[in-house]
Amino acid sequence: MSQIETIKNMQSKGLGPSAIAERLQMDRKTVRKVMKSETFENRKPKAAVAQPSKLDPYKPLIQSWLEEDRKNRYKQRHTAQRIHNRLVAECPGYDASYPLVQRYVRSLREARHQEGTLELEWPPGEAQVDFGEADIFDADGEKKACKFLCVTFPYSNAGYTQLFGGETAECVVHGLRDIFHRIGGVPGRLIFDNASGVGRRVNENVQMVDLFLRFKAHYGFEVTFCNPYAGHEKGNVENKVGYFRRNFFVPLPTVTDMQAFNEELLGRCEADWQREHYKKGVPIHLLFEDDKNALLYLPRHPFAACRYARVKTDGYGKFSIDGKHFYSSSPEWAGREVTVRIGAHTVEPLLPSGEPITIHLRLFGKQRTDSVDVRTTLSRLLQNPGAWRNSQLRKAIPDLLREELDKLERTELKETLATMEQLSGRYGFDTALQAMEEATKLGRLTSANSIVLAARLASFEPEESPSVDLSVYDRMLEPVGGVKP
Repeated sequence: MSQIETIKNMQSKGLGPSAIAERLQMDRKTVRKVMKSETFENRKPKAAVAQPSKLDPYKPLIQSWLEEDRKNRYKQRHTAQRIHNRLVAECPGYDASYPLVQRYVRSLREARHQEGTLELEWPPGEAQVDFGEADIFDADGEKKACKFLCVTFPYSNAGYTQLFGGETAECVVHGLRDIFHRIGGVPGRLIFDNASGVGRRVNENVQMVDLFLRFKAHYGFEVTFCNPYAGHEKGNVENKVGYFRRNFFVPLPTVTDMQAFNEELLGRCEADWQREHYKKGVPIHLLFEDDKNALLYLPRHPFAACRYARVKTDGYGKFSIDGKHFYSSSPEWAGREVTVRIGAHTVEPLLPSGEPITIHLRLFGKQRTDSVDVRTTLSRLLQNPGAWRNSQLRKAIPDLLREELDKLERTELKETLATMEQLSGRYGFDTALQAMEEATKLGRLTSANSIVLAARLASFEPEESPSVDLSVYDRMLEPVGGVKP
């Protein structure tokens, strides 16, 4: 990808395939093939990159301690020895040596400049990117911390925000892609804070993750990363993080569908542009027209904001992502390798054909979680109806339907579960359960009744049992007052 990025950068400067091949000592046919390519999406899982230093996982923590020290008295600041001792005591698995810590702390202190902050000028069409954190209420009414991506245009002071569970590369790419296509163009340059979510800093170099490199090549923008302890280099977006938190996340919003909430946020951000620029005295939405005129053209196809990984399932068909979040595939795939598509909002185990076995909402956080789709257990339960009493599916269905199924003999239970699987495939799992629950209330939980009720609930004409009097079911589905759903 580094060679591809170099070729695309040289192509954007007007160099032809012969000139690029000569400079890079590459075959001209290879260069021409890369120049013609328009998509660089991740097609296959990539091997993990080895850590170049034992200290890399702890560098952000060390930097945060040193940054906090700037507020304290000189004699109450961390020494390299104190940092090393804290890492040993507070970070399980830490095994770096004290000299390694000492050299890193010295390099940070030597790089810090005690100079005045310059007021920077920003041309139209450039953007700054950063993450903030805010609390929300989820669908269950529980408070949870989420990350929100901020993209601002310093020239006009226009900005957008998008809410995510974390600040991974998938979240950054997903948010930027949606914003690019919302404004109809691509900023020529993006300024990031110390590689948050899209890479990691190793000494003076930033190693961007593969997904973000592909995204960058796909849209053709340039990237600049701020220097450590140099927040003034992207002061516009840092101010906007606080502005968005105060104005869009106070009081705490209730978010039941994050993607729908993000669509609403885009409109709210644009409505905020009616106010005047804090310095230029011109409405922000008028200044943003200059930003839009300086944008690069969008590629013909949006980027697929996801990555793929090969994972091994356990004896229950579960696999883990990010080390502590477990998701179900299906019992048929227990103890086997599956390909998983990982996005900002979803995790999808895939069949060999590429179709998803199921779709999970992606979970974030430091605590272990388990996400199970009980619908994927239906086919296996049909093979072993005797496991019904201890199955997760039994716990997930309505109480009245559960009690009815508990009374059935093995043969009848198997037939009823087969009807549930059939209706789930045709109308969806929720509609199947609702139809079977209504049939239970009617006192006749039969295949024919369930099929007709599911068809009526889904607003379809049933293909089976044409002799059934549909008015009976229509009256049953009418709520109090006689108004049909």
